[in-house]
Formats: sequence, structure tokens, C-alpha cells
Amino acid sequence: MDLGVLDPANLMRQGLFVAARNDQLRTVVEQAPISRDVVKRFVAGEANEDVVKVTGELLNSGRLATIDFLGEDTLDIEMARHTRDTYLELISQLSADDQAANGRAEVSLKLSALGQALGEEGYQMSLDFAREICEAAQAAGTTVTLDMEDHTTTDATLKALRELRKTFPWVGAVIQSYLYRSEEDCRALASEGSRVRLCKGAYKQPESVAYQDKAEVDKSYVRCLKVLMEGDGYPMVATHDPRMVEIAGVLADRNGRDADSFEYQMLLGIRPDEQVRLANTGAKVRVYTPYGEEWYGYLVRRMAERPANMAFFLRALATKG
Repeated sequence: MDLGVLDPANLMRQGLFVAARNDQLRTVVEQAPISRDVVKRFVAGEANEDVVKVTGELLNSGRLATIDFLGEDTLDIEMARHTRDTYLELISQLSADDQAANGRAEVSLKLSALGQALGEEGYQMSLDFAREICEAAQAAGTTVTLDMEDHTTTDATLKALRELRKTFPWVGAVIQSYLYRSEEDCRALASEGSRVRLCKGAYKQPESVAYQDKAEVDKSYVRCLKVLMEGDGYPMVATHDPRMVEIAGVLADRNGRDADSFEYQMLLGIRPDEQVRLANTGAKVRVYTPYGEEWYGYLVRRMAERPANMAFFLRALATKG
């Protein structure tokens, strides 16, 4: 018997993953006024103007930002084009507001939102669209990070990363520690100039490719973090776990890294006081800042990723109620 399946935390996560795909539940949640009010704490609005305003507030507090226009698994060419155009307009606005220079506010891309899943031509189209966004980012003085998604897209995403880095060597990668392959991927990416965001992972993955136990995911995270900190690249430590934050600091000191050679990343609305505290110590702290109408799946996955995130959301609901 697999006792992990009976674990309350695992059962809750499985239920949340199901909820993320439930269109009827999604409609109910999206239309509830209280949900809209609470979501504002975790999602920076629906329009470019909204996220530019929130980004300005983050920058004024000493934090940095990486902005994600929410949406994924696009199966419509026009929607993929819309996503590309939205990013191009966003970068233009960030530049006009002096938020993009020196990478203070960058953007995160999901290739599936740019048409990666659109048959045989989808990969090339998503790569071409990502290249256009990278060109705009470079002109604005900022950077781009390719988000990682379901494990079935990992190889295609890393292939696109290699292609983009031929012209834009600063394009960031994301590695998810719950995948068995991740330590090896970190070794391949821990080279000079390589920007790598290490997170635990937020998608439901089969046991054949991913650790299912939280403790094993954490151990993998530390192993991957050691590889990145010992390498010549630029680690981006994406975690809210105080223990992982402490370990990252110890590893940075052990490897002679200064504060400009790596950064911490946390989600908008999660542990904001800790974000500011870290930034005030001189650490670089970048806030993952999502926006757009497609917020439901994002928010449910964040809750499934870590039980503490569910507590933050429920506390926000209770406060609002």
C-alpha cells in the first residue's frame, strides 16, 4: 500500500489539481466577488496598466520583479499572437516608466501560451514569438526567463532555451526540483552567464518522472542548489521556505558569492514582509508578479504546490469575510 496517497497533504494536493481543471468550479470561483477581492493580493490585475503600477510599488520597496502574463496550453493561433503582442506592449510600458533598465523588471514566458502545443508548427511559432519578445527586452535593457511547465514539455523548452541563448545568452531557465532529472539539468546549465531559477514545481507529475514525497523534493532542491551555487552561473532561488532561504545563504557564503551573484524569488502576496526584510539586508529579491484574466489555474496550482500557500489564501478569505 502506498501510504503517501493517504497522506492528508497529498490528498489535498490531488483535489486541488482536479479543481484546477474543473471549468464549472472555475466559473463559480471567478464570479464570486469575494474571490476577486482576495485575488488582488496575489495577482497584479488584468491589464498592462495594472501590473506596471504594482511593479512600480515593488521597485520602490527595493525589490525586483519578473512579470508573467497568465495563460497556457494555447490551442488558438490568434490567442498566441495576442500573448506575444501583450508582452511587447508590456515591455514598452515598463521601458517608458523606467522600470526595465538593468533588468529591474523582467518578464517570464510560458511557451505553451505562445503556441507551443499547436501541432508540428507550434514549437517553431512559439520560438519565433519568444525571440521577438527577447529582442524587445534587450532593447529595453531587461531580460526574459522561460517558465517550465508540465514535464512533457521540458525537453522542448530546454531546446528552445538553447536556441534563444545563441542570440540572447542572458535568457533565464527554470528547473523544478521534483523531477528526477533536475540535478543533471542543473549541471548542464550551471555555466558562466547562465541564469537559472530553481523552484520545487507546481504541476501534478507521475511517479515515473517525479518525487511524490515532500521530503524527497526538498532534498532534491538542496542538491540542485548546491550544483548551481558551486557553478559559474547566476542562481535564482525561488522559495518561501525559511529553511531553504537559510541554506541558500550558507551555500552562497561557502562558495564566495556576493549579494549580486544570485537572487531570491518569491510570489506576489506570499510573505511580503520577508521579501522586504531580505531586500533590506542587501540581498536581491525578485517578486514573481502574475497578471491577466487567466488567474484561476495559477492560483490553484500555487495552493497545491505548498500547503502553507493554501493557509495564506484561506487567511485572506477569512480577513475579507
